[in-house]
Amino acid sequence: MTVLVDQAAPGGAEQVGPAERRPAPFTLVIFGASGDLTRRKLVPALYSLDRKGLLPEKFALVGVARRPLGDEAFRSGLQEGLRQFGGGGAGEDWGWNRLRDQVFYFQSNYSDRDSFEQLKALLDRVARERGIGGNRLYYLATPPEAYAGITDLLGQVGLGGDWSAGYSRIVVEKPFGRDLDTARDLNSKMHSVFREDQIFRIDHYLGKETVQNILVFRLANGIFEPLWNRQYVDHVQISIAETIGLEGRGLYYEESGALRDMMQNHMLQLLSLVAMEPPASFDAGAVRDEKVKLLHAIRPFDARTAVEHVVRGQYMAGRVGGKPVPGYREESGVAPDSQTETYVACKLLIDNWRWAGVPFYIRTGKRLGRRATEVAVVFRPAPHSAFRNTGSPSLDPNELILRIQPDEGIGLRFGAKVPGPAIRIQDVDMDFPYGRLGDERPEAYERLLLETAVGDSTLFTRRDEVEAAWALMTPVLQSWGRVDTAAGMSGGSVGNRQVALCHYPAGGWGPEEAEQLIKKDGRAWRKP
Repeated sequence: MTVLVDQAAPGGAEQVGPAERRPAPFTLVIFGASGDLTRRKLVPALYSLDRKGLLPEKFALVGVARRPLGDEAFRSGLQEGLRQFGGGGAGEDWGWNRLRDQVFYFQSNYSDRDSFEQLKALLDRVARERGIGGNRLYYLATPPEAYAGITDLLGQVGLGGDWSAGYSRIVVEKPFGRDLDTARDLNSKMHSVFREDQIFRIDHYLGKETVQNILVFRLANGIFEPLWNRQYVDHVQISIAETIGLEGRGLYYEESGALRDMMQNHMLQLLSLVAMEPPASFDAGAVRDEKVKLLHAIRPFDARTAVEHVVRGQYMAGRVGGKPVPGYREESGVAPDSQTETYVACKLLIDNWRWAGVPFYIRTGKRLGRRATEVAVVFRPAPHSAFRNTGSPSLDPNELILRIQPDEGIGLRFGAKVPGPAIRIQDVDMDFPYGRLGDERPEAYERLLLETAVGDSTLFTRRDEVEAAWALMTPVLQSWGRVDTAAGMSGGSVGNRQVALCHYPAGGWGPEEAEQLIKKDGRAWRKP
């Protein structure tokens, strides 16, 4: 493979062919390296990048965690994880040996300065012995409560901020705070050590090929963008439906709930890509500027709309995929009287020139009837029906469906004449499966790790973007009594109006109240 040096690329990246970039030599430091995220996602992503020639020749991985593991035990655990989760022959000796010798382990409790001084000495030694240089990427794969302490200690021992030996960047997993105040506090603490351009806040949905395709579909084609406005669009539906339950994460989910886990981040990211104005160019600053403008244009919730435009639900026992499953309150780690939501649906209005009067209905839930993530753009009917006297049944609205997962692709529904002497019109579907472009679709973490290593922040959320999303959703949490209170507390109220927690059977499509939310506007939810 020919490697071309791109002098203008961030972090000294090399150009590999016309579109791929190879990072300059760097050390990846993963805090929380003994956890599932490292074994299931991060190391398989690194392995795949290495097989494709997208990791630099000089590279090191230093895992940091509390468990008393040595280098060899850590390496063996990662190799077993590759066999289990890597796919495509991952973990075979021919592919793992090169990485294995570049993997190291350091035991630390995340709160001891002396330990971080020793970590610094290890990083200096690895960089010196392997000729890597001073580029360092810190990945926080720890519980969120450890973020501030790790960041502070990195700064205290001189591992953060600017330094002459290379770059230092920090990657943070969601959630970025629990509400607006905690998000602001976390951002301030991280900014005391790192500049904004050194902070990469990961939302793995933005790493999905089909999510990135939303902007390409909108902006690279002259067909649809002229229709992408209030004159032609009746409403938009965004759905993230999961069939799974808690998968052993009961304690986490009790603290989180569907709004914090999915709505504030993944769903608002999808919404912003669908509704934002076209950026002047596809670079980090321009794209993120438009996303922030869009979030600020969403009409804030007040005491009335936090009740009338939002539905929260919790699944009960039912059947998913033909198998019986327990209700949420019967799951391990969940309080028997829990008020935590596993489903949220809401109606959003965007107060700008493009979308004034067009409602956006968004919903997410666990234990629903089918796993599906999709965006449905529903168009207004034709202004005049020339075929009203032909006896054809009324047609469904034209729809454009962007399927994010699992059946990635694009669908278009429109009316067509049925063959024969009479004028009969029928709904038909035109479908493009994304796999037609090739099966080589990188996992989200593969793409995001590469972007952090080359210093491209386009697919990451900026401080003002995070805070704008929390500013929108925090009033809803306050209406539920889930701000500055322990999880599991009974729901709050707005004025004299109780905020209800609705229930739905596992295997269905959410509570009846969610159906009424859209039905009262004369519309209906799609069933993916």
